Amino acid sequence: MMTVAELQKAILSLPDDEYAQLVRWLRDRDWERWELEFDEDVKAGRLDFLKAEVEQAQREGTLRELK
Repeated sequence: MMTVAELQKAILSLPDDEYAQLVRWLRDRDWERWELEFDEDVKAGRLDFLKAEVEQAQREGTLRELK
């Protein structure tokens, strides 16, 4: 297995098209991980406070649409 320093060195030596491909892959992978974490947070109730805030704003008439 390569070290982070070795990976960084290899990345710096990539041609532009392969670097762009790597960046897209990392971005997609990061997004997938974020979605999994978000889903787990929702299932665990860690974001229930947001729902409560929205419901309170609705009751108070202070809820605004995002533009």
